[in-house]
Formats: sequence, structure tokens, C-alpha cells
Amino acid sequence: MTDRKPTTGPLLGLRILDLTRLLPGPLGTMLMADMGAEVIRIELPDAPDYVRSFPPYLNGESAHYLAYNRSKRSVLLDYQTPDGKARFMELVKTADVVVEQFRPGYLDRLGLGYAHARAENPRIIYVSVTGFGQTGPYAHLAGHDLNYLALSGVLSLTGLHPDEPPVVPGVQLADIAGGSYGCVMATLAALYARQRTGEGQHVDVSMTDAVMPLLSAAYALQSGGADHETSGPVARGQLPLSGGLPNYGVYGCRDGGYVALGTLEPKFWQKFCRLVNKPDWLGFLLPSDQEQLHSFKTRIGALFREKDRDDWARFGLDNDLLITPVYTLAELDRDPQLSARQMIVTQQHPVAGSFRSIGVPLKFSATPARPAWPAPQLGADTEAILGATRPDE
Repeated sequence: MTDRKPTTGPLLGLRILDLTRLLPGPLGTMLMADMGAEVIRIELPDAPDYVRSFPPYLNGESAHYLAYNRSKRSVLLDYQTPDGKARFMELVKTADVVVEQFRPGYLDRLGLGYAHARAENPRIIYVSVTGFGQTGPYAHLAGHDLNYLALSGVLSLTGLHPDEPPVVPGVQLADIAGGSYGCVMATLAALYARQRTGEGQHVDVSMTDAVMPLLSAAYALQSGGADHETSGPVARGQLPLSGGLPNYGVYGCRDGGYVALGTLEPKFWQKFCRLVNKPDWLGFLLPSDQEQLHSFKTRIGALFREKDRDDWARFGLDNDLLITPVYTLAELDRDPQLSARQMIVTQQHPVAGSFRSIGVPLKFSATPARPAWPAPQLGADTEAILGATRPDE
């Protein structure tokens, strides 16, 4: 039996019941656990989070589960049975927030939805993270990250060529930017409202809705176009910050590596042209057509292929030129900036052994946030938590 509790962070004293699975909700609650919240991960004994079965494994423990669930406590509870429901409601009485990721109506049918919980604890906050939200014609449909990106319009802009299919992003944008970050924002906003009103509430986080602010700049261009019924002036690979400017893009180097060139402002582009001895390039910031753009990108690409990636990276650092290496995941822990910010952390798991994961992205001067302990083994905290909150016999 264990009775571990968070000891630091700006959310110290907050208790969250975590009913989520897979990536969006678990990562969001982990971010809050790193910030000091007591997050109690509740799983069904016969059907725990199936991310636990996803490879790769470290001594039988899923690397995915380890990556999304550190700093939490683990409880096995069959909340589908009468006794389990009673125990869950006892926990609700002690909690501030419930985060759930089921299809709309599932918890209501079990008698565990927001209305039932509010009857026991008027201050409780329910954060529901779903693909399409609690309302609308798609609310009850299944979906995944790629579906939400497609429906939101984000997927239509990924890629560099308007005459080629959209490119599947390398990371789960809707799951994380929409689901995980949306979960954190929803929780903190509802807590602030509760501080003013004394009342909890139900917060509806749609991953499709929450990823759409990523389109803000692109949609501004769309709204300013002459034809609102078609794609107007907005086409894949032609927006200024996604392929439309030759001085803002990715270029290959002599050794097969890549660098990101971000000389967006004229002063940086002028400085770059001067230092690489290309004064004739100064007038090519806005090519007149796609053919001219392609030709100029080819010339810039030829320049970058004259040196290795790290040579260009040093050149960028030495001259403050917005040239950065495109790292592989295996290289992240070697960068001095990421190391200084502790963005790759190592923990010792009792079964998996040494495990590295992404660090805490927010830094607090007075209430430091940090990983508390590695992801708990299944049910490790059941007796410590449920033993202290037994329903009336």
C-alpha cells in the first residue's frame, strides 16, 4: 500500500478524478499532476486503459502508458456495479474535478454523470473531452485525431503542394492541442469561475472545436479573399508561413540533415543575404508567381547543400540568424537549450526501469512544477484511497 501525495506545484491541494483513456485526457491530467494536483487514475478491473497494451514495452510496461501517466495515483474500481458507484460518489464528495472521455450520455446512463455528481457535491467540475462535443449531429460518432483535423480544416493545409494530397501530421494535433491542452484550460477556467461563484459546472471540450483556433491566421486570409465559396486565396503550401515564403522554410544540407530558416523579418533576411554573400537575393522576398518561387527556393536549397546541418546551425547561433537544426527525436536530449529547460526527464520505474519522457513545459518561480513519480502500476493506490473513503454500509 502507498500513500504518496504531491508536494509542490501551483495546483497543490486540487483533487482530480481521472476517468480518461488513451492520449488526450491522460496527457492533460498528467500536466496538471506535474503542477501539483492529486490526480487519481480510476480504471475498471476487467477493462483498464487499453493504452497499457500498446507496444513498445519496457519489461512488460507500455512506454505509452508511462509517458502519459506519471505523477498520478492508480485505483481499480468497477464503477459499473452498485458498490463501485457508491465508492465513486464518495470520491466525488472529496474531489474538485472529474475528467472523463466517454461518449456523451454514457456516465449519465450509469448514474454517474454531472447531474448525479452535482447532487452530492455542488462544487464539482466535470470536464468532458470528446471528439465532436456534447451537442450537434456528430456528437455520438466515433473519431480519432485525423478525423478531427479533417473536419476542422486543419488537415487541408498540411503539406507543401496544393496539387498533392494533404500530409498526415507527424504528431497528434487535435488530441494534444485540442484535447490535452483544452482539458487543462477548461479545468483552470472552471476553477476560477468556482472561486467567484462557489458553484461547479460541466465543461464541454470538443477536440474538433478546440483545434480550430490553429486556423486563426489562415482563416483571416480566407475571410479576406474575393471568393468565400471556394478556397479563395488560401491553398496548401502557399500561405506565407507554410510554404509561401522562400525565407521561411526547411532546407536540406550536405550531410542529409535539415535546417529551418526563419528569417521572416526584412532585417534578418537582409542580414542573411549579406553574410552569405548573396546581395542579389534581397529583392526576392515576394516572388511574383509559383514558378518564380520554386526557382528561388531551388537556389536557396543549393546554398544550404554546400554545408552540413550542424555547420549551418552554428552559423545561425553565432549570427542570431534564425537558422536551427531539424532534430530527430534521438537528438533532443543533446541540445543545451532543451537540457537547460529540463525538457527531457528520466525517472526510475519499479518494473520498467529507467524511462525518459518529455519534461514539464511550464516553469513557475514560486511553486515549481515537476514530475513527482513515474506512472503507477495498475491499482497501486486502491487501498490507500478507497480505504479512506468507504461508503456507508
